[in-house]
Amino acid sequence: MTVLRTPAESGLPRGLLLLMSVATGLAVSGNYFAQPLLDLIARELAIEPPLAALVVTAAQGGYALGLILLVPLGDLIERRRLAVALYAATALFLLVSAAAPNGAVLLAGTTLTALTSVAAQVVVPFAATLARPEERGRVVGTVMTGLMLGLLLARTASGALSELGGWRTVYWVSAILMALMAVLLRIFLPRLGGDGRRLSYPALLRSTAGMFRHEPLLRWRAGIAALSLASFSVLWTALTFLLSGAPYHWGEPAIGLVGLLGVAGALTATVAGRLADRGHVQLVTGAGTALLALSWAASAAGAGSLAWLLIGVVVLDLAHQAVLNSSQNVVYALRPEARNRINSAFSTALFLGGAAGSALTSAAWAVGGWTAVCLLGAALAAGTVVLWVLERVTVNRAAGRARRPYATT
Repeated sequence: MTVLRTPAESGLPRGLLLLMSVATGLAVSGNYFAQPLLDLIARELAIEPPLAALVVTAAQGGYALGLILLVPLGDLIERRRLAVALYAATALFLLVSAAAPNGAVLLAGTTLTALTSVAAQVVVPFAATLARPEERGRVVGTVMTGLMLGLLLARTASGALSELGGWRTVYWVSAILMALMAVLLRIFLPRLGGDGRRLSYPALLRSTAGMFRHEPLLRWRAGIAALSLASFSVLWTALTFLLSGAPYHWGEPAIGLVGLLGVAGALTATVAGRLADRGHVQLVTGAGTALLALSWAASAAGAGSLAWLLIGVVVLDLAHQAVLNSSQNVVYALRPEARNRINSAFSTALFLGGAAGSALTSAAWAVGGWTAVCLLGAALAAGTVVLWVLERVTVNRAAGRARRPYATT
């Protein structure tokens, strides 16, 4: 019989927390390896560049399906087994991509790799469950730091490995690391049971969708985080357009180095988590949404000033991480027995927000260049402020009614 370990009794050892943080980073990095290698892939596999670009689309689509179809399983089956199986499957699918003889096989391998790479979104709530309540913010922040570093550094690692042995080397190395991670997680993760009610799989998916209906805070926080990621995506999508044109005229290597500024934002996730543990989660969210909106003033000035542009990038990254981490702390505290379903719903909304931000950026750039992009990003950031204020008003009113059960409306 699977035994659910009581977080309050044991907490999460530092070594295991580090392992889970590294695991999340490795899992998500595989979805971004191909982006700087599309030209090399197109030439070696003799495919047209537009078809090679579909590799990026396949990764996005596979990840979205995994969020919906696989992440909720953590509430149904033993979670260590699920995590290990997903990491092992990801290693196998990376091998398919590494050995791909043509574009069709590469697209299939990429889609399946992205599908199972949502193992990272199984590990995050796993860590939250193992943590004691008073350390949950720090734990989630640490694991999310690993995830964000994997996302940010994947392109840099991909370029370096491709220089050593071609684009396939990236996938071979990643497959080995994912297989190793599967073994380590199998050894060190505790057994953690799923939902004792043993829902059927269709019922599990219906229950996941129903989380939005039954949990008002999930609706508010998913909306806030989705708009925050949309604003974040607007900046990073348009940054290449700005820096490659006048007045900067930067090349790809220099533009790639700007991405390393995102590391500063990733490292603030733990700080935001510690503040949440001290009871300041609402302060973190409010400050994060305000800074997100203000960062666009600096970014707008960055059209002609590199210093202001870099300030805008760093502030936006810091603000987004604060909003994301504090929102995760709020939703993970809602229903511990349904944490994976809640994470699936939350992460799906987050992903859709990011995709919408990227899609809107191209249209904004075509209409009005950097000025239109900054207006779009600022509008999305302002939306996070509005939603946070509305959430606070709604929650406070509900609390007031609960204290006055006999008051008339």
